[in-house]
Amino acid sequence: MSPRFTIVGNYISPYVRKVLVCMDLKGLAYDIDPITPFIGDDRFTALSPLRRIPILIEGDTVLNDSSVICQYLEDRFPAPALYPADILQRAKARWLEEYCDTHLASVLVWKLFYQKAIRRHIFREETDEEVVQRAREVEIPAALDYLEAQLPEEGFAFGELSIADISIASYFRTASFVRYAADADRWPRLAALIERTQSLPAFQRLAHWEDLVLRLPITEQRAALQAAGAPLTPWTMGTDTPRKGVARIE
Repeated sequence: MSPRFTIVGNYISPYVRKVLVCMDLKGLAYDIDPITPFIGDDRFTALSPLRRIPILIEGDTVLNDSSVICQYLEDRFPAPALYPADILQRAKARWLEEYCDTHLASVLVWKLFYQKAIRRHIFREETDEEVVQRAREVEIPAALDYLEAQLPEEGFAFGELSIADISIASYFRTASFVRYAADADRWPRLAALIERTQSLPAFQRLAHWEDLVLRLPITEQRAALQAAGAPLTPWTMGTDTPRKGVARIE
């Protein structure tokens, strides 16, 4: 019988989504404390000193960082494989995962989603429109040009579904919350891969919870999820007062 894990992290986060999709595909059960890192209490800081999500907890085991967690789950539960068996392709898949977690996150999450959603609705700050404009006109297109060149004309990045596809699709799902999508005319391979991956049942099941909380204040999200039957923890590390962390969400 597989263990039941605990995940700390909000459904809206691409880092959390990546882990939850991997867990779904591997048939792993979990309960979730769906907080954003901005409202985490001192217990959260003790478990995640950089105040990042997700956190995976199993008994006395605590793991941070989405890539570390996904690799751990792959090593412990190798079927179905989410990393290519071929050594070179495996390395390339890990690189695309890293590219998403760093540069794509920078331009899609921190310079777009954070500016247009988090700053405005959580911290009550004005959006830096210059940052958003440069991201949309220069930095995001350059990142998408690179990804387009790495992908095959059809199918997934390395034949079978892998962590690379899951990572890419996870970031564009969050970008869609501020109405950004890859232009299928300019980046046809990328747009097709995103659509193909996000159509998977594992992504669609998460989309149900994401859509539920997307327009709600953070303080109302947990109650709405509980009423809808989400697999919540009986406790939360969330508070009512947002504060900025020392590092980005990974």
